[in-house]
Amino acid sequence: MIQKMIQKIKRYCLGGKRDMAKGSAVILLFIAAFFAGRFAAQVTKEQEAVPVSSEGSWGLSFQEEGKPPVANATREELAQYDAWYSQDTQEKIVYLTFDCGYENGNTPAILAALKKHQVPATFFVVGNFVADNPGLVKQMLEEGHTVGNHTFHHPDMSKISDMSSFQKEIGDVEQLFKETTGQEMSKYYRPPQGKYSENNLKMAQQLGYQTFFWSLAYVDWYENQQPTKEEAFSKLLTRIHPGAIVLLHNTSATNGAILDELLTKWEEMGYRFGRLGDLG
Repeated sequence: MIQKMIQKIKRYCLGGKRDMAKGSAVILLFIAAFFAGRFAAQVTKEQEAVPVSSEGSWGLSFQEEGKPPVANATREELAQYDAWYSQDTQEKIVYLTFDCGYENGNTPAILAALKKHQVPATFFVVGNFVADNPGLVKQMLEEGHTVGNHTFHHPDMSKISDMSSFQKEIGDVEQLFKETTGQEMSKYYRPPQGKYSENNLKMAQQLGYQTFFWSLAYVDWYENQQPTKEEAFSKLLTRIHPGAIVLLHNTSATNGAILDELLTKWEEMGYRFGRLGDLG
């Protein structure tokens, strides 16, 4: 097709003025058709599924105070797999989540602060936390919180490529949770350590789960190297932003000590607290 067009242009260009005029018209039509084709191809490309831009460990880059960070996948890329890391909004709303790997005495203080401020949270639990702390798990539900799935053994899920193994890590927590509480577990999944693959996101989606990363966290998980109150506030107050999904760890003594004051400060900044279910 293109070669025939070129031959026709040559023929006109070698002829007289009339043919030259025809040649010019053909050239313009050729250019218009070329760019129209490029545009159509681009539209088609944009409508196709976009792969997650990075795999491995979830990462964030904070570039402006009070604004959402740049993550290693966009909201649009994650949305294809019913996955989230923040909400696209200008409203001052926060979604508070806790990862629960084990219990070392700080969860009661966290629950007390949440109850005082009437703030709902989602607790992502692993198998041993449910087995060892049935009373706390039931308290979470009784006080209006959501309990999500953090896998049974807390492995690097990005290394699990087959559905049967993936489903077992998820399903074993579901079964234990139901045996403990008599309720079905909410279909909320958080990859341990934030390690994931595009295949993981697809498998979680096929199991009916939404995947939740985060847009604000700080280094609070080293039990013997806890941040000071000032260090915690320097991150949690300056980096809070509209639509934030906040990740904290229940094992943090600092979180247990500061949560009441932290919630007060966020409220004074104009923030309110939503439920992850509202995102969908």
